[in-house]
Amino acid sequence: MAEQPAIRAYVSLGSNCDAAAEMLAKALAELACLPDIRVGATSPVYRTAPQGYADQPWFLNQVVELFVGPGWRPCSLVDALLGLEARLGRVRSADPALRYGPRVIDADLLVFGQEHSDDPHCLVPHPRLTGRAFALRPLLDVAPQLVVGGLPVSSWLKRIDYRVEGDRIFQ
Repeated sequence: MAEQPAIRAYVSLGSNCDAAAEMLAKALAELACLPDIRVGATSPVYRTAPQGYADQPWFLNQVVELFVGPGWRPCSLVDALLGLEARLGRVRSADPALRYGPRVIDADLLVFGQEHSDDPHCLVPHPRLTGRAFALRPLLDVAPQLVVGGLPVSSWLKRIDYRVEGDRIFQ
C-alpha cells in the first residue's frame, strides 16, 4: 500500500512580549516536536504594527510551512497550536476589547492543504488571512505560488493597503 503524501500546512506565529524573538524560536521548536510533522520553509521575521488594539508594542510575525502526516486534520492541528500557546504561557482574555491585545505567543493555522473547514473551532483557510499583510507577506515568502480562495497570495496583497520597509510591515 502506497504511503499518503504529506499535506502542506501554513502557520502564522506572532508575539509582542519583551522576549518576542525567543518566543517565536520556542514555538518553532515546539512545532518541530509534534508527531508526524516536519517543519519546512520559514519566512523572515517581520516587525508589524498592532491591529485592532493599538496601545501595545509592535509584533514579531513569521510564517512556517509544515509537512503534516495523513493522521492530522485541521481541527487536530488547531488543537495542537492551542496547546503550544498554553505551554508557552498564553492566557486568552475573556474581555472582547482585548481580543487583539498583547500576547506572549499567537499560533494560527492559515492554510491546511486544499481543505476548507467551516467548523467554528478551526476555520480553514483562516477567515481573516486575505486582509492581513502581517500574515500574507511572510506567507508569500514561503509559498509564492500558493492559491487561497481562488487567488494567488500575491493578488490578495495587491488588494490591501500596506507597505514593507526593511523588516517592518505597515498596514
